[in-house]
Amino acid sequence: MPELPEVETIVRDLRPRLAGSSLTNPRLYKTDVLRKVSAPRLLRTLRRNRIGEVARRAKHVVLSLASGHRLVIQPRMTGSLIIHDRRLTVVQRRYVVLKVGIGGGASLVYRDVRRLGTIWLLDDRGWQAYTARIGPEPLAPEFDAPRFAEQLRGTRQAIKKVLMDQRRLAGVGNIYANESLFRAGIDPSRPAHRLTAAESEQLYHSLRSVLHEAIVAQGTTFRDYRTGTGQAGTFQHVLQAYGRGGQPCRRCGARLVTTHAIDGRATTFCWQCQGRRP
Repeated sequence: MPELPEVETIVRDLRPRLAGSSLTNPRLYKTDVLRKVSAPRLLRTLRRNRIGEVARRAKHVVLSLASGHRLVIQPRMTGSLIIHDRRLTVVQRRYVVLKVGIGGGASLVYRDVRRLGTIWLLDDRGWQAYTARIGPEPLAPEFDAPRFAEQLRGTRQAIKKVLMDQRRLAGVGNIYANESLFRAGIDPSRPAHRLTAAESEQLYHSLRSVLHEAIVAQGTTFRDYRTGTGQAGTFQHVLQAYGRGGQPCRRCGARLVTTHAIDGRATTFCWQCQGRRP
């Protein structure tokens, strides 16, 4: 967390306020989140720079700067990016990592309770190398069912693990891998290369529909995730598999099973609907 829907929600909330904004008075309070950039160079680059495009790549918020750099922030489990229009309260100042003025008394604030996230400052060459290591975007218009099937070929790994491999597919994590496999009726432990053409196409449509619905719901909040305006997401109220181990399947009534055997992560599935004995 956050995954594609959460980061897409953050970007959509931030874009109207950040695009075109001039940056002032950047303050960095913690340095252990920095990657490939020193604190002095980050602050020097941000100061009096301007934000152009505000975008998402996989699970990253990407701010394109007038200087040609990209500020890339991956919030991970406990990070949040929120615009504040007023001076921060004592509570809001807790866990602040980066704070940058964006004009009119407002500021963009990156908080990270456990500092599991990362901040990168990349020039164009660095960005091209960075993004080249990430797979295609599953919601891109050109990403069709045959392209999805190509991403699954040539691997004997469990299909759930393949879905979460950022080199094969961008932005999908544990929550939405669980949900899309449940919706498609596919055993999460099935080797990816054994999926039939029909199963691959069904999973493609299930994955895209789950991601779209989660974006509409502004993501899934269990604890730390917040939208770009500080609100909680609501997709957790309609989850059918993730986090529901031991509860009845909403489709057939069988008890959902949770295992850590596939990839060390919690995988919840219905043995009856997804064709695997517990």
